Amino acid sequence: MAGNRGNITKYERSWGKQTGNLNIGMVIFAAIFVYVVICVLTYFRTDHIVGYSVKEGSLTSNSIYKGIALRNEEIITSSDAGYVNYFAREGEKVAAGDLVYTVDETGRLADYVNTSESGENTLSDADLNELKTEITSFVNDFDKTHFADVYNFKYSVEGTALQLSNYNILANANALNSASESTFINYRNSPKSGIVTFYVDGYEDLKLEDMTEELFDQKNYEKTHFTNNELVASGDPVYKLSMDEDWSIVIQVDEALAQELLEKEYVEVRFLKNQYTSWGEVSSYTNGGGDVFVSLTFTNSMITFCTDRFIDIELLLEDEKGLKIPNSAIVEKEFFIVPRAYLTKGGDGANDGVLLETLDEEGNITTQFVATTIYDATDTEYYLDDSVLQPGNYIVKPDSTEKYAISKTGSLTGVYNINKGYADFKQVTVLYQNDEYSIVESNTAYGLNVYDYIVLDATTVNDNQFIYE
Repeated sequence: MAGNRGNITKYERSWGKQTGNLNIGMVIFAAIFVYVVICVLTYFRTDHIVGYSVKEGSLTSNSIYKGIALRNEEIITSSDAGYVNYFAREGEKVAAGDLVYTVDETGRLADYVNTSESGENTLSDADLNELKTEITSFVNDFDKTHFADVYNFKYSVEGTALQLSNYNILANANALNSASESTFINYRNSPKSGIVTFYVDGYEDLKLEDMTEELFDQKNYEKTHFTNNELVASGDPVYKLSMDEDWSIVIQVDEALAQELLEKEYVEVRFLKNQYTSWGEVSSYTNGGGDVFVSLTFTNSMITFCTDRFIDIELLLEDEKGLKIPNSAIVEKEFFIVPRAYLTKGGDGANDGVLLETLDEEGNITTQFVATTIYDATDTEYYLDDSVLQPGNYIVKPDSTEKYAISKTGSLTGVYNINKGYADFKQVTVLYQNDEYSIVESNTAYGLNVYDYIVLDATTVNDNQFIYE
């Protein structure tokens, strides 16, 4: 066995140092590896062409604003000192002479109502159903981001419950007045007809010309509510009357939007509180600080929002329908413009083109039909492809010796259609546009149709480029 060890033969490596020759397989592998790396880098550095299928759609340009409600409001003050008890419900319309509140000069009415002497003051099933309906409506519409609405709802429910128990309280007041030698409960009626509200906020006398940016800051807004059985002095405010169904909402906008709204004269508005819509008449005012305010005046729905000073609204400005395309697909392109009379048909009658003036080999002037694509047309002119014509070329009017020098150009807005496998410019008419999409007119002579394929990003292709995807 020991002798066999000496028979082991050591072979040289094929790419070893002794021979100095490279292995051809390693060379090929290295070349393939370099090629793959180059392809990968090229792929990631190249803009990729992505198609987009044109669909019908619409864009709604809606803008949400917080507005300040301006109404014809009159603050009614008390002519007596004492404890106030209200008998009109907030948001209710009263006629001139209707009872709104009483003033208890001694406080005996409240004591009497709270004792057993007044008897039971329970609500009927119908009364309870009215309260349940109001509570259910609030719960369904409540938005946590507007928690201040809870307090408004609280006062509204108190007003509803108060109105439902009016008759019993009035009976107690009449009994006390009859039992006393002197009248200490004073009945106060409305001096005129209007909508009753039980709060003041300092905005009652505001006009459009008084608007400032600071008035929209709700952090500084204070609303004082009037409550039942509250002690007031003579001359203190006790309630408000809104006497007119004409009212307005003022919003702060930029100058461009204000001008757009003024041109419309009337704008449709959606009230976010209840999703109702109405048309408002537009007027505007710019204060000394350059702040622009727009007033939208309505002739209805005032009673619905009589307890609200700040109202969220949505301006329904546009609702255009057509072909919906991304803005990234839109491009501007230059074309030659020639008179319509210079366009003709080729010998087969299938292609549009022009008679281009050229020189033959002997230097003689001749004309040659050159097919060209029409990209848009007016009543008098055509927009023609600039790839087959050059500035300074002369074209000849058919059946005439009149010539026209190619020089006039114009730009068109369009997209690249790739239905045929290459980038073909198609003119589009933009009806409306937002930050991401445009609505363009459909079924135009030189434009797009539904389900056409276009390039999603117009910057990734050139005219007539073949699409390999």
